Amino acid sequence: MIWKIIKQIKATGCRTEPAPDIGAAVQAEAASINAELLAILGQALTIREVDAGSCNGCELEINALGNPYYNLEGLGIKFVASPRHADMLLVTGPVSRNMETALRRTFDATPEPKLVVAVGDCGADGGIFGESYASCGRVANVIPVDEVVTGCPPAPIDILRGILKAVRRRVKA
Repeated sequence: MIWKIIKQIKATGCRTEPAPDIGAAVQAEAASINAELLAILGQALTIREVDAGSCNGCELEINALGNPYYNLEGLGIKFVASPRHADMLLVTGPVSRNMETALRRTFDATPEPKLVVAVGDCGADGGIFGESYASCGRVANVIPVDEVVTGCPPAPIDILRGILKAVRRRVKA
């Protein structure tokens, strides 16, 4: 049986596609953003990601921040499970009415000084959902937002830029 499978593999070859090339410039920018974040903070940055009602497109891009191209974990920037351990909230999606209270509680549980970054068009302005009986709209309608990253969904490098802008703004304040 195994020989049949080996013959089939040999006959058909490799069916997977090569990994996408994001370019050396993007990789270099990601590394410099990470280095600047750590230089500003002097310690690790911990992020709590909150899906307030998104389609999960932004979550896929946020998850890409952990891949070898961006390597946030390797530079001390990590995602945490509890808002009590977080320095920053990364919020995606239009805030659904069912998530409004949970988002406020998460914000209240995050220790000061806390940062909030709204990710994606839905987090920025409600996106195609806007405000309705089921949606509060943008994240800023529910909690204060320090930085907005637009795009549907935004690229991981844009999310990194937004995180850096929020950290820079907090340091200047």
